[in-house]
Amino acid sequence: MIRFIAILLLLSLPAAAADIPASERRSGYDFMSPATQEMQRDDALNPAMLWVAEGEAQWQEAPSSAAKPCAGCHGDATASMRGVAAGYPAFDERTGKAIDLQQRINACRVTHQQQPAFAAESRPLLGLAAYLGLQSRGLPVQAPDDPRLAPALQRGEKLFHTAMGQLNFSCTQCHDANWGKRLAGSPIPQAHATGYPIYRLEWQDMGSLQRRLRNCMTGVRAEPFPYGADELVQLELYLNSRSAGMTVETPAVRP
Repeated sequence: MIRFIAILLLLSLPAAAADIPASERRSGYDFMSPATQEMQRDDALNPAMLWVAEGEAQWQEAPSSAAKPCAGCHGDATASMRGVAAGYPAFDERTGKAIDLQQRINACRVTHQQQPAFAAESRPLLGLAAYLGLQSRGLPVQAPDDPRLAPALQRGEKLFHTAMGQLNFSCTQCHDANWGKRLAGSPIPQAHATGYPIYRLEWQDMGSLQRRLRNCMTGVRAEPFPYGADELVQLELYLNSRSAGMTVETPAVRP
């Protein structure tokens, strides 16, 4: 109820919002308490590193006696995967669509390892995604420059600016017009997706960007898109474009 009232108060503010200038872009890290920032900075304190360790083990181990491990094709992840996560979502030749990193992991698992896909938000999938994301930590997020991604990027931008749900609220009304303010006691960040998958203290768990997007949709009383939906990947792609040049923080910690 408190969160609902807080959203209603935000709705009374002007709906129009301009994109955040590059000089004013800030990571969600900047809006956290010093204690939470320290938790992210120190790998010994960061609970997400438990998932990373499991992801590293999966990278090295074959899922069956008949299949190669990820390392069997890609070698040492610290070398072969350096910078890869910074460029997702990316265009997928097989489907002709934009896919995110977790979908790429599942595509490799099904096609090359002949194993069933990991379930959305499952610990093994998040672990591998976090381990691969770690290999790009400290690098700049790459702007989507593949022309084949242009339609998906445009749809993601449109979704970001489209009001939805019973509250008739858009992403831009929070993250462009009201960043830095508070919603139900929590700071409103700028929607720069620099650290996913993240460990969220509210969840006491790791989660993907798609999980966070679905949470936001539920918050404005909208029916969330199902995991893996094109619309969620399109939103991810647009958020990646907003974050271009910012530093990859995976695995991040958030309140």
